Amino acid sequence: MDREVYQEPLVSRYTSREMQELFSERTKFETWRKCWIALAEAQNELGLDDIVTSEMVNELKEHATDIDYDIAAKKEKEIRHDVMAHVYAYGQKCPNAESIIHLGATSQFVGCNTDLLVQKKALSLIIKGVVNVIANLVRFCREYKGLATPGSTHYQPAQPTTVGKRNTLYIQDLLMDLDYLESLQSQVKARGAKGTVGTQATFLELFKDNHKKVRELDKLVSAKLGFSDVFSVTGQTYTRKLDMKTVETLAGIGATAHKFAVDLRLLSNLKVQEEPFAKGQVGSSAMAYKRNPMRSERMTGLARKLMGLSADFSATYANQWFERTLDDSAIRRMDIPQAFLLTDAILKLFMNITEQMVVYPKQIEYHLNQELPFMATEKILMACVEKGKSRQEVHEIIKIHSIAAGKVVKEEGRANDLFARLGNDETVPFSRQELEDLFLDGSQFTGRAEAQTEEFLNEVVEPRLKPYMDQLGDVDTSLSV
Repeated sequence: MDREVYQEPLVSRYTSREMQELFSERTKFETWRKCWIALAEAQNELGLDDIVTSEMVNELKEHATDIDYDIAAKKEKEIRHDVMAHVYAYGQKCPNAESIIHLGATSQFVGCNTDLLVQKKALSLIIKGVVNVIANLVRFCREYKGLATPGSTHYQPAQPTTVGKRNTLYIQDLLMDLDYLESLQSQVKARGAKGTVGTQATFLELFKDNHKKVRELDKLVSAKLGFSDVFSVTGQTYTRKLDMKTVETLAGIGATAHKFAVDLRLLSNLKVQEEPFAKGQVGSSAMAYKRNPMRSERMTGLARKLMGLSADFSATYANQWFERTLDDSAIRRMDIPQAFLLTDAILKLFMNITEQMVVYPKQIEYHLNQELPFMATEKILMACVEKGKSRQEVHEIIKIHSIAAGKVVKEEGRANDLFARLGNDETVPFSRQELEDLFLDGSQFTGRAEAQTEEFLNEVVEPRLKPYMDQLGDVDTSLSV
């Protein structure tokens, strides 16, 4: 590592080697050569064999990965054009084929097709991460499907739910992300061989006005590059609308992760649920007792950055005048790798956190017991009526004692004593112990939470994960720092 210059933290600290390699210079330039080989081979097969010979194609293949980066860099400095610099460097290795490298093509033939190939592979890695997070949460939901916990609306105590049911909400959002990813994958097509402004004019000239051959060239080159489909029409580039939709989809994953991470940070403060805490981890440089939710906080920050990238891509797409303007180039060099690397980093954290989340049932019980007496008042009212008491009279008694108990909690900081107050009131036909035995059980207030969790996991989630079973568990979730 060169410590004298800025290092990209996404690479040095947060992301997987697989994703880093996809957006590496080596991958880009080797893929450029795959594009040139596919073009030459297709031209040869479709009848231009007198210009593009089999020997030339074979020479290109022999030197597909034999890249002299120094020669290319020196040439680019001279001519200020990266594609032509690499055409020159390739030609130095393939003197017999030098004259037909990039024949009939524009720079975006290699640029766009390479971007699309890389993004197609990157989306597969993202999908793999998403389904593994879902699988982790499925296990967690099954384990805690029946553990009652205070619900929360407006970040105020609400009716109880279960820990498992709450986490199904994150799974549902991730399934939506998975739907969008799969839809997006189906829209990633080759740019193909379209020529300078998308009209294929040069290729039509090469094939002597044979439209059929030019159409075949477009499809054959795309197939050789591994695409099952090709954009029917393009300008000089494939539409930047696809970039916009790609980053919107990735930003959606960031939003899902952000919500999860913030919720976990709030739960951590309540000491009811935490992210894993590694042996030897330091929570604070000053306060040694702390267990700061550092991974969730990092995930929040990375997600915030990812969600903010969408505006760049909308503006870039909207400003592509007519067939293309070059203001898309510099920003895409930065933002496309960043969008995928950010998503990769977020999913790496998401998988790591959800593998071994910690739950504290006794602490949950404590919080429940602070709120359940208030939530139980309707059931107490009904039980008193069954014992022959007047509903209106008991309702008034419960209201008076509830207000008093609330003041004790809020103004004096003491435990909720509503059951004690009601048990000591002669109007209420239950002792304190009877009230606690009958109503101090959160599970009777959770409705269908446990059943909903089981139904959702069995009927919705498991069938959705079935096509991805071979990808589950095969991931490195270790964090560098």
